[in-house]
Amino acid sequence: MSHLAEQAGGPGIASFTRERVERVMAVSVAIGFLALGAQAFFAALGSTDMNPGWDIALPLLAFVPLLVMELSFFAGRAVKTGGTLFVVCYMLVLLLWPIATEGSDTPVAYQPWTYFLVTVATVAAVIVMPRRIHIVLTIAIPVLYGLVRMVELGFEPVAWIAVSLDTVYSLILGGVLAVLAWTFRTAASTIDERRERAVSSYAQAAAVSATERERVAVAALMHDSVLAALLAAARAESPRERDLAVSMAREALTRLANTDRDVGEGSDAPVTADTIVADIRALVPAPGDESVLRVDLHPDTPVVPGRVARALVLATAQAVSNAVEHADAAGLQVSVDGRPAPHGVAIRVRDAGPGFDIDTVPDDRLGIRASILARVSAFGGEASVDSDDSGTRVTMIWRQEATE
Repeated sequence: MSHLAEQAGGPGIASFTRERVERVMAVSVAIGFLALGAQAFFAALGSTDMNPGWDIALPLLAFVPLLVMELSFFAGRAVKTGGTLFVVCYMLVLLLWPIATEGSDTPVAYQPWTYFLVTVATVAAVIVMPRRIHIVLTIAIPVLYGLVRMVELGFEPVAWIAVSLDTVYSLILGGVLAVLAWTFRTAASTIDERRERAVSSYAQAAAVSATERERVAVAALMHDSVLAALLAAARAESPRERDLAVSMAREALTRLANTDRDVGEGSDAPVTADTIVADIRALVPAPGDESVLRVDLHPDTPVVPGRVARALVLATAQAVSNAVEHADAAGLQVSVDGRPAPHGVAIRVRDAGPGFDIDTVPDDRLGIRASILARVSAFGGEASVDSDDSGTRVTMIWRQEATE
């Protein structure tokens, strides 16, 4: 796991891109380290500037941690530990270098094997250490190399130019690589932050939408099942009105009893159009009167999904209830038509009441908006309400392709 991933506390949506950028960076620099490490290793094998004993100890102190770091970077495990181990050991090698080369005579233009590992150490610090620390090390490691090299050369005036060039080159290269790493990390963090905001916004919107759907569903249940039944019972005077009030009360009790387990509009098992007619027949006053209930079903009328059939019946119950409540059931007529695919089932409820202006209905009155229009449109059906001085007409249509 990369340094930033370890700081973030593990993988997650908030660090998805950043962790992958860290992983790519670790593998990429590990490949570059192979080339620089091999160059330094072969230079160390032919080195003559270290005193006996040191020519074995210092290479071991540098190349064993380098090998550990390479393995950790490629494996993606213990990256911080492996990188930190090499950086510390390499700086220790630089500090011991004047002692290991004491008395040696090396040309000014000669570049010891430690020079090839300066960039390796600075980039490793960028990968595994916090920003404040690796900024300091990006400057400190090249400067320490230059200082150690000048100590080895006895601060000869002719050595200043060559050593300064090596030091400045290492500073520039390390700085460029550090800036690239910061750029990649910043971009990855920005992407992760925006992704997290988007997911959070979506989750909040989904929660609000679910709450609103539940509120509308409960309000519709109370309105078209409970309140409508109470109003119908309170205003029932004729036997026909009392029969309708009783059927509405039974429907309300059934829906209230099934509220916890019937969160939708019923099972999705398909039912025939005859089943819809039977349910509607139980709702309308004088169910045997063809002037009230008219049925015209083609033999090839497609079966209807259960939830759709349930929604159509409930919407029809609300339309009938409105006709009884507001138009005193004057001229009430319910027609159920069925046609072969791609058509389906169409239900129309008419009355000869005084009518009303739909645009003036308050927003909190859910009889039309939620119990009819929203309920039918929820399964992809078509619903419309037309009202004028001659009466009100409610049309609800389900087409087979709407659910295919």
